[in-house]
Amino acid sequence: MDSVLRGLKRPDTHRETTLLVLGYIAKIAVGHVLGRAICSIFSQIGKSSHAIRGTAYLQLMQLAKHYKKSHYDFLSPYMGQIVDYTMSRVNSEPTLLIELSRFLSLGIPEFIRYTLSETLPKFIIQRNRPVLDYIENALGERVSALVLRLAAELLACIFLLRDSNAIDEALAFTLDLLNENNSQQRVTLESLILTCDVPLLTELVIAMHNGDPEIRSLVIDGFRRVQVATSQSPSRKTRPPNQEVATKEFVTANMLAIMMRLSESLHDMYGKKPVEMKRQIIGGIAPFISYVGNAISGIGLQTQTMALLQAMLGFPPLVSVTLDTWKVFLRTLQSSDLGLYIGVTSAAFLASWDQLSRDERAVAGECLEYIVIECGDKLGSHLDEIADLRRYQELQAVSARLLELRSDETPENQLRRILNRTSNENYAVACQAMEELKSFMLSKHSGFIHDLASGDAFSPLVSEMVSRLMAAAARDDDNADPLRLLAYHCLGIFGAVDPDRFELPSGDEHATLFSNFNDEGDAVAFALYLISDVLVGVFRSASDLNYQTQVAYVIQELLKFCKFTPNILSAAPPSSVTLKVRRRWELLPKHVVETVAPFLESKYHKKSQLEIRDSGVMYLVQPTYREWIQQWTAYLLDKAVGTHVNAIFPLFHWIIVHKDASIAHRLLPHLVLNLMIFGPEEEVELIRLEILTVLQDQVNPNGKSTNDKRFLSTQAIFMLMDHLNKWVRLVRQEAANKKPDGGTRRGRMYGLDEMEQRLLRVDSILSSIPRELVARAALQCKAFARSLMSFEGQIFDLKANDATEADLQHYYEHLHEIYANLDEPDGMEGVSTLVLSPSLEHKIRQHESTGRWTSAQSCWEVKLQSNPDNLDYHVGLLRCLRNLGHYDTLRTHVKGVLTRNPEWEQALIGFQVESAWMVGDWQEVQTCVDRTEADTSHTVIARVLLAYHNGESPATALASARKLLGAPITAVGARGYRGCYQSVLDLHMLQEVDLISSVSTGPPPRPLRELSGALAARLEATLPAFRVREPILSMRRTAFGINGNQEGDDDNVIGLTWLDSSKIARNAGHWQTAYSAMLQAQRRAAPYWFLESAKLTKAAGEPLRALQELEHALHSSSHADDQENRKSRAKALVTRARWMNESERYQPTEVLKAFQAGAEILTMWESGHFHLGHFQDECFKMLPQGDLRTRNRGSRMNLNTIRFYSKAIKAGSKYVYQTVPRLLMLWLDLGEDDPDLKMESNQKINQEVSKAIEGVPTYKWFPAFPQIASRVGHGSKEVYKLLANLISRIIGEYPKQALWLFISVVKSTKQTRATRGRKLLERLKSDPRYMGTEVPGLIDDSLTMTNELLDLCDYPIRDDRKILNMQKHFPSLFKLAPSRVIIPLQESLIANFPPTSSSEMTHQPFPIDAPTFEFLYDEIEIMRSLAKPRKISIRGSNGQTYVFLGKPKDDLRKDARLMDFNGIINKLLKANSESRRRKLYIRTYGVVTLNEECGFIQWVSYTTPVRNVLVKLYEQRGTHGGWSTELAQAFGKIKGTESPKEVAGIFQREILKEFPPIFHIWFLETFPEPSVWLSSRLAYSRTAAVMSIIGFILGLGDRHLENILMDSHTGDVVHVDFNCLFEKGKTLETPERVPFRLTHNIVDALGVTGPEGLFRIACEITFQILRTNRDCLMSVLDAFIHDPLMEWEDEKRRLDRKSKHGNNNNVKALTDLKVLAKNALDPIGKKLRGIYTPSGIGNLKEISTSNLVQMVIQEATDPANLGRMYPGWAPHL
Repeated sequence: MDSVLRGLKRPDTHRETTLLVLGYIAKIAVGHVLGRAICSIFSQIGKSSHAIRGTAYLQLMQLAKHYKKSHYDFLSPYMGQIVDYTMSRVNSEPTLLIELSRFLSLGIPEFIRYTLSETLPKFIIQRNRPVLDYIENALGERVSALVLRLAAELLACIFLLRDSNAIDEALAFTLDLLNENNSQQRVTLESLILTCDVPLLTELVIAMHNGDPEIRSLVIDGFRRVQVATSQSPSRKTRPPNQEVATKEFVTANMLAIMMRLSESLHDMYGKKPVEMKRQIIGGIAPFISYVGNAISGIGLQTQTMALLQAMLGFPPLVSVTLDTWKVFLRTLQSSDLGLYIGVTSAAFLASWDQLSRDERAVAGECLEYIVIECGDKLGSHLDEIADLRRYQELQAVSARLLELRSDETPENQLRRILNRTSNENYAVACQAMEELKSFMLSKHSGFIHDLASGDAFSPLVSEMVSRLMAAAARDDDNADPLRLLAYHCLGIFGAVDPDRFELPSGDEHATLFSNFNDEGDAVAFALYLISDVLVGVFRSASDLNYQTQVAYVIQELLKFCKFTPNILSAAPPSSVTLKVRRRWELLPKHVVETVAPFLESKYHKKSQLEIRDSGVMYLVQPTYREWIQQWTAYLLDKAVGTHVNAIFPLFHWIIVHKDASIAHRLLPHLVLNLMIFGPEEEVELIRLEILTVLQDQVNPNGKSTNDKRFLSTQAIFMLMDHLNKWVRLVRQEAANKKPDGGTRRGRMYGLDEMEQRLLRVDSILSSIPRELVARAALQCKAFARSLMSFEGQIFDLKANDATEADLQHYYEHLHEIYANLDEPDGMEGVSTLVLSPSLEHKIRQHESTGRWTSAQSCWEVKLQSNPDNLDYHVGLLRCLRNLGHYDTLRTHVKGVLTRNPEWEQALIGFQVESAWMVGDWQEVQTCVDRTEADTSHTVIARVLLAYHNGESPATALASARKLLGAPITAVGARGYRGCYQSVLDLHMLQEVDLISSVSTGPPPRPLRELSGALAARLEATLPAFRVREPILSMRRTAFGINGNQEGDDDNVIGLTWLDSSKIARNAGHWQTAYSAMLQAQRRAAPYWFLESAKLTKAAGEPLRALQELEHALHSSSHADDQENRKSRAKALVTRARWMNESERYQPTEVLKAFQAGAEILTMWESGHFHLGHFQDECFKMLPQGDLRTRNRGSRMNLNTIRFYSKAIKAGSKYVYQTVPRLLMLWLDLGEDDPDLKMESNQKINQEVSKAIEGVPTYKWFPAFPQIASRVGHGSKEVYKLLANLISRIIGEYPKQALWLFISVVKSTKQTRATRGRKLLERLKSDPRYMGTEVPGLIDDSLTMTNELLDLCDYPIRDDRKILNMQKHFPSLFKLAPSRVIIPLQESLIANFPPTSSSEMTHQPFPIDAPTFEFLYDEIEIMRSLAKPRKISIRGSNGQTYVFLGKPKDDLRKDARLMDFNGIINKLLKANSESRRRKLYIRTYGVVTLNEECGFIQWVSYTTPVRNVLVKLYEQRGTHGGWSTELAQAFGKIKGTESPKEVAGIFQREILKEFPPIFHIWFLETFPEPSVWLSSRLAYSRTAAVMSIIGFILGLGDRHLENILMDSHTGDVVHVDFNCLFEKGKTLETPERVPFRLTHNIVDALGVTGPEGLFRIACEITFQILRTNRDCLMSVLDAFIHDPLMEWEDEKRRLDRKSKHGNNNNVKALTDLKVLAKNALDPIGKKLRGIYTPSGIGNLKEISTSNLVQMVIQEATDPANLGRMYPGWAPHL
């Protein structure tokens, strides 16, 4: 190279050749040689020879082109040398500077200014005045000014000089330059440093990049110089005891600012930096971190460093130096801090792993080794945040160690770890976690995932998974598309799980302030909410540094507002931080504290803000939603009123105006509420006009706004109105809770009068917005709950003004449409009863909503006859055909329509392409896809199918399809799973296409049989509706047939899908579709297709023919001996046996053999054994009365029933509620009839039960434990021996739950029961199996707790006593807490079964974290009633407070058993898809009986009696809601009237007229937010219906308005006081005449439709489920017989006395307590069979469910019956 360069010193001709040679070398050389060649060529562009200059210039241009770089980028690596060379010759070779500037396309001044930071320091150090003068002249600016501007760069260069004399000379020269011609204050070195302290420190840090120890020493000395200079300033003048320590402390204090400046430099905020410069910046960070060491504390600083490193890892030229710096950063952190960043580190490394070089991987591996191998045992739970390393070969050692450290590596724990990371604020962590989740679900854990989403109630993990995936899909970070795509993919893998079988968490993202900032405490709470819930996440996820800095500023100022100071982090004297402030800090979540702690000392500054000018209604002048909400919010920020408000809101001005619409969305409702309450009238009017303008634009068909702007703006207005309504609700609740002694704390603080005035002001503004406008706007933007609420309000108003039914028809049609969109067919049914003349559109909505597609098809055909050229009508018809699965007909219709109207092709392309792929016409699919450019759900799926069909890679098509199909999920947000279920279903089907096609087209990753099992599990987890499951099955058939492989296994699988289609179509009532599907299954010889054929025949009303078909098919069919075929044959045989039994044409022995044939095929098939045992039991019940107990035949039947029920219980959990109670009832009853077990069959029964007790998992007996415990006084020694063993096993395995249910036996007032109970517990305590366990201790603790609670209940109380003190009056009870004893909550005492049929012995049926007694509050409130119940409060181990009511002198066994009964009913309701979809349930609460005379009931929070609600509402409207003379006279008149018609007339005219229905108003006032109002109204309607039917069945009376409570949080109806059971109400002095309470106010709260629709259908479904499970329910009630109530014992004593006096043999017979109990239960059994008449006499035949429900509703609402009710029952309310 040197010989070549010598050619540049020769004559021009030689130099030209040399330049050409250098140009060639530069094209092939690298590194140092390349740099020398380029710089040598450059040196010639300033020569005088034009030829040489031109050749050099041309070579440089060609080289830049060769390397595909701009001229500047090409020279930038060597710019330092080039600039030095050029500027040093600026006077001797001026052409050089001119040509360089021209090459870079820059002017000379521009070039000098651009390179000044490099050139100026060098020439000042050299004291080169000529060059400095040239620069001064070129720029037209004095050198002194340039020195001040570049002071940091200049001083850094000077401080890094190796010669101290040179440093002094350079500094002196610099100061001379600054003080030349400076007649004012002289510039000193200290004052110069103070102008640039942080930039100077930053430059010194960058200088540390090369690791030279001498440079490091000079940098540290530079730090010292800066520290000394700053400490000499008047404000900082101190004398440090140790200069080295002082320097480090000074640098550490400025570290956050230094890192911020370094980060800003890397992001080119101070001009574009070349790559080499950025490499130096990052390289300087590592030695700097090493220098400060452990001082790099504070999450803000660490977070910023981590964000910087993460950002640079994505820039390939900087990866190596970034990893080296990362390594130093990790090793510098303390282990307590290290844990916070290991998740981000592992995720970032693995996300880039494939792009890393070998050396880079080695460094990354060293980082992970340090984390896991060296520090792993110190990191604790932080290890959960490390990504999965197992698939990376280079990280196997790290992975192995990680698995060792994670000792709990079960699939469930692994899944929880992954899910926790999916919602991480850090994008890389979330993405990596989502990748892991995808792999987890597709791996060997797929079976575990399927088990989670199985059964009637899914695992709680399903709720967590769905909510996390929905949140990820709705994430709106910058560049979040990859994460969303992964979330869509994972949703598809998980499947469209049934939303009715799990609960998604709900929450309100908006805080609501009661005082609206008028109170400092509330304002501080709001500031903390903003920090915790809004700003911390924004700060940690922000990628824009400028934005992040302003967020940091807002956090900093809010911390000051909350009075947080740096002292709060130290053990400062108590006086420096108040206790209140410290408690606030301690309540902040850990991750929030870690993030905001550094901002306690930070010094961020507010950026200048733009003034938002008043332009009237802003919606009219802003073009987009984003601009409108930002500008309106920013304007209101300046208008808000109040000291606290002005300390909070103005901080957000820059953020909202320049960046964040989401924060504007959060702040807007608070601003509006503040101005509505405190603002001037003109501002309030402007807000009202803004709201009206947005709503009017939404309903204006000619509006000029875009659809997006209108939709999003209207939604924002509705969000705003919801916030205002919520505040109104809170204020009203506060007023309602006002106490006689001065009100609540808040009420006293703010003054209720003042709050009511504010309430009136806000309420009047809301009322001024026309209800019609709100309803129409809500309907158009799909806010259906709001629209329903508004339209119903209008209907109530119109009815109050005597509107006719004809006037209301228009509104009813709106209601019908709204219910259709809400997917509430019950509401539609109710509205339909009000519509006088339903239109075709009405009928179509009704049919489509309820799945009656054939009827809907007929309606569309009628519409097409009148208008065949209407596209919408054709689409409606095609939709029906598609939902019915009639794809051939659909295809034919589409072709015919397009022949006549080819312009409709794009509108019908979805139907066309779907019908084509369903029939396998791939040529047409290809043609359709090619002809359309639009991306719809059908076309993107078609592209995926075509990719598989054509053998192409489907990856691109799948990604595009997922992106489009998942878009609605992102739109609805994290809590909108139900609303976007169709999109999830599309993703579900797409995933199955991928699964099936991958098996069909290549070497299968798993057997087809295994895939079929997985597909079956996925189908079972979906919503059990034809419209959901049929598309899945159709898509499966398409996927299996995609490659034309219709033979063998594939054909068999397709046949099975046709069978499934036939089954779901049959269940949905689509007979034609079901029959067609069955024929397809037959054509493909699907196993046991004939069973489905026979079921169709039976469903068509030909049971005998169906039975014959099935018998012939079973005799003629051959069957394989594999497990699946054996199960199918067993099902067919059991079905045949059941049909034989139903036909009543066969002898019982023949039917028995048929059942046995089915049950014997599979020994562990629960259904077979259950049906066989059930048949034996039914035969036993049919025996004549004399045979039931004495004849051997009945005993043998019972033996068989118990034997087969035992097998069923062992095999699964589906029928446990039917089998266990009945088995126990049969066994224990027979034992009492034959106490010595003389009959051989009874001995065998005892043996069978003994085997069952040993072989059945204990948790399966637990639901029947009250029934078991009730028989503890059993008369047979042999039976009791087994019974005691069973009780011992249950208590021993589940002592925390069972002891609460058994304790009443031990404390019984009946000697036999109490003695046996005590002996049982003593035996348990000494049992060797439980020695060393918690059982003995828990028994002692429970007995002690019970004794103390009994003392509390029995404590005598004076009449005037209102309060007792726990510590004073019951010190022993107070000292028992904390205790291991669980709080007896209903949810803690109910056993849950495995989701699938399983005999798994390890299942955990109870919550593992059930709250225990942690603390007993001191105050015991004495309630105002005769028995003086005592109200105690308990703090649980989970931190929540629970309230219980101790009731002395009250037999709570009735309540306890009714809660057990209701608990089982809830399980049955949950198991039924129809009731589950409607969320039918009974509100239950914990009841603990301590003995026959007292116990405790769980206090139902947030409830109020209906009476209080109604009385208050009437009084507000000027009507006295209580008893009055007028009422007494009217009821007295009724009492003397015999005619029902006259009674009804008097009741309606003289009583109801004075009390118009008003209960619906309570819902409007209590739940003003529409979505909450709707859910509460639905909850009210359905809980009222369920409990009405339960009350009717049980003969529950005394349903006056104090015994029916309303939950003000949910709208649930809660019934209390079950003393009047078993038709006792009919025996009162004034007999009760209604089956349940359904007075006009109860009906009014059901809404416009009244008892029709929601209420009636809920009643019918509930009653049908009870009828179906009557044996199970009667067995549960069996406990009443064997542990009779005190009132029955009183009745027995009364009858005994009567028999002694009258010597009446009939009466003697009745004095048997068991007979009394059975007589009380007999009407329940009849009702459960559908046998009922209001009077109890007459034609006692079974009535259909719908007719019986109609009968009881009429009975309950009959004014004649209500008029004759006891007036205290308040039938008028």
